[in-house]
Amino acid sequence: MIKFKPLLKQTLWGGNRIAPFKHIEAPFDNVGESWEISGVKGNETVAVTEPYAGKSLNELVAEMKECLVGKDNYRRFGNEFPLLVKFIDAQKDLSIQVHPNDELARKKGLPHGKTEMWYLMESAPKARLLSGLKKKITPEQYARMVADDTICDAIASYEVSEGDVFFLPGGRIHSIGAGCFLAEIQQTSDTTYRIYDFKRRDKDGHFRQLHTQEAAEAIDYTVHDNHKTNYELHKNEPAELVSCPYFTTALYDLDEPMTLDYSELDSFVILVGVKGQGVLKADGQELSLNAGECVLIPASTTQVVVEGKVRFLETYV
Repeated sequence: MIKFKPLLKQTLWGGNRIAPFKHIEAPFDNVGESWEISGVKGNETVAVTEPYAGKSLNELVAEMKECLVGKDNYRRFGNEFPLLVKFIDAQKDLSIQVHPNDELARKKGLPHGKTEMWYLMESAPKARLLSGLKKKITPEQYARMVADDTICDAIASYEVSEGDVFFLPGGRIHSIGAGCFLAEIQQTSDTTYRIYDFKRRDKDGHFRQLHTQEAAEAIDYTVHDNHKTNYELHKNEPAELVSCPYFTTALYDLDEPMTLDYSELDSFVILVGVKGQGVLKADGQELSLNAGECVLIPASTTQVVVEGKVRFLETYV
């Protein structure tokens, strides 16, 4: 089991919740993101757990291969780790954006698209986010609505509360709203097409770059009745949230010990603490799993015992 040093990201829209949530000191204000487990080149997290301490995630994949990620994952992804896990704190609205799916990404010479999911933690009262189109529009109408500042009129808006889940396949238009505090699980990709930024200026007084044309090609214009994931959570039982080709994620809310059996799973597992305090025991090792902590469990580990009163996400490929 391996923990990593988080990469904190200062953003124009970031807040002050991530550092106290993680019980760490932040070197700057407006921390918008904490990259918890990342193999993105140039933004690789570094292990802090012995005997792996000091090695980047991608170095560990290259050394441990299928023992870390699983045989099938190593065949599919090689030395690239396939998931990126973040905590996000939005003090202000993020830009409206979209990510390409795999097909479009590869047409543009990128290795992967970007499908992701959000799990909402305790957010500000009446915090909202945008996810998916709520009415049918054409690419031409989309471009006009961006130009005349009415694009928000076409996007579904949701007031959020703790425990809400949103799945965002590549192509789904979205925006995290002010006051949202969430965990994000996504494909390893940092490709974002910014559609609209509310005419805001950066610290130098410039408008941020938009990718209107690229986004028009990336958007899935399908309209759904509801873009929020419905699920039921019961104590000491897994609740499946997402099952897609890129990751499978469940939520646990434990107040008694549980053994997680991975003997039939050919994948690494990431556990993401979102509330409470717990302890993990596996292979003669013991690590905490508290709110704000993430633990990578190698594919070679077959069982993990979880103790404590803790709520966490479990995700694997």
